[in-house]
Amino acid sequence: MQAGFLIVAAAFLTSILSGIFGMAGGLVFMGVLAWILPVAPALALHGVIQFASNVWRALLHRAHVAWPVLLWFGIGAAAAIGFFSLLIFTPTKFYVFLGLGLMPALVWLPERWLALDATNRWHAMGGGFVSTGLALVSGVSGPVTDLLFIHSKLNRHQVVATKAVMQAIGHASKILIYGAVLFGVSAREVVPLPVTAVAVLASMAGIMVGGAILDRISEAHFRASRRWILTIIGATFLYQAIQIAAA
Repeated sequence: MQAGFLIVAAAFLTSILSGIFGMAGGLVFMGVLAWILPVAPALALHGVIQFASNVWRALLHRAHVAWPVLLWFGIGAAAAIGFFSLLIFTPTKFYVFLGLGLMPALVWLPERWLALDATNRWHAMGGGFVSTGLALVSGVSGPVTDLLFIHSKLNRHQVVATKAVMQAIGHASKILIYGAVLFGVSAREVVPLPVTAVAVLASMAGIMVGGAILDRISEAHFRASRRWILTIIGATFLYQAIQIAAA
């Protein structure tokens, strides 16, 4: 019961964060799930809830989605799913927290090193492959998809909407690879299906709250806040990875 309440509360609060900034919420939520659950069920449950959350966010902002970008991103994502489905890889808590800790550091890379633009088809395709692959290993890939928008001319609503669909694609890949474990007896004992359903609804509610806040913040504040929020979250998870390695 306690675990179920924590999952639902985390789904709601982290979705508010995602609704405002289009990122960070999934990162924090994955960390919470990896702390509570074994890794494979955590990845699968994160995929289910975040898929619903991102689809809902995309629907709320559907007028702002840059669909041509998503065509090439989807091709790269499909290639990643095909590639990783051929590998035998067992994710561990150390790899999950290491990935969660290191990925936010990408936002501090000098822009001239990675002059990426989501509207460039090759950048979008490569981003789809890399971000989906990372989602399958560590559970999240938001900071990687963020890099695609550094030099794009898309405004904050277009960034949030388009990235929501990109993230939904990554979470769908986790459902395909790890989804079966959610229906195992041990997983259902920890996370009953009603808890999953309530968490999905909570994430949708959080997205609506975050979207309302997004309308009230400035473009400058939106861009400046994202980097520092990611850095603080990443440092926390990197410390957790070090603790696991030292144990």
